[in-house]
Amino acid sequence: IAAKLQRENGLTYAPGQIVVTSGAKAAIFNAFAATLGVDDEVLIPAPYWVSYPDMVLACDGRPVTLACPEENQFKLTAEQLREAITPRTRWLLLNSPSNPTGATYSAAEWRALADVLLDYPDVLVMTDDIYEHIRYDDTPLSHLLTIEPALRERVLIINGVSKTYAMTGWRIGYAAGPSDIISAMATLQSQSTSNACSVSQAAAVAALNGDQSFVGESVKVYKQRRDRCLELINAIDGLSCIKPEGAFYLYVNCAALIGKTTPSGAVLHADTDVVLYLLESQGVAVVAGTAYGLAPFFRMSTATALETLESGCARIATAVAALR
Repeated sequence: IAAKLQRENGLTYAPGQIVVTSGAKAAIFNAFAATLGVDDEVLIPAPYWVSYPDMVLACDGRPVTLACPEENQFKLTAEQLREAITPRTRWLLLNSPSNPTGATYSAAEWRALADVLLDYPDVLVMTDDIYEHIRYDDTPLSHLLTIEPALRERVLIINGVSKTYAMTGWRIGYAAGPSDIISAMATLQSQSTSNACSVSQAAAVAALNGDQSFVGESVKVYKQRRDRCLELINAIDGLSCIKPEGAFYLYVNCAALIGKTTPSGAVLHADTDVVLYLLESQGVAVVAGTAYGLAPFFRMSTATALETLESGCARIATAVAALR
């Protein structure tokens, strides 16, 4: 892991600044459990991965969600961040590329956020980098710490092998950051899960140290799927989607469907009704934007065969055309 961080991110960490966990979610949870006091605030840009707020609540903290609308490309702005920070703010959690939107922060956007954070030295920053290599432009990989190294003593990097290497079931994540936080996380883990599975750790070592060329080939396939699904979804009257810059999801705007009536006479009052209608009428499973903190949208995954995706988009088109 230390070699990976140096090779790919230009960041140097000693073994005592890294902890290996049973998946990246465990790293996030352990960090919150080790650092949050009652009602400490965690700033979470929305849309967010569904587990973030609940993990904060489970650790007695208070999630503060910051709506990042479609017109801002679903990204947190420096102005939003500055307005949201209070004396109770303990963490800012950033996920780039994002699940569910694919939003990816540019070097300039990292710089703007870093400039705000420099004014608030007590705020810790957690970067969930699990999708870092699933990006669809040719810009160099950038990170908050490569943009502003002065933040190093309060940035905790979260990552794992699940997405880059398609190893979701192996459950290997890790965190790299300040020694005191890493030590506290390791102490907590020693009394809960102990260590991540040894067999999985060996597999992760093989993935991290092995030939990385297939990662780029996988991203080419994901990009082909993204582009085709964007074409099909944006051709459906009543749906729209901006182009995700990373990850393998589309976050589809379904606002124009709200208020419409299904062939059975049910009115679609919210995105939760839209996703239920798609499931029941066409057997297409998507997730309501409500679950991610920003509605009315739905998330569809492109992590499956192109033929399946084309069939799913055709079914969505059929379902939408039947509304009145």
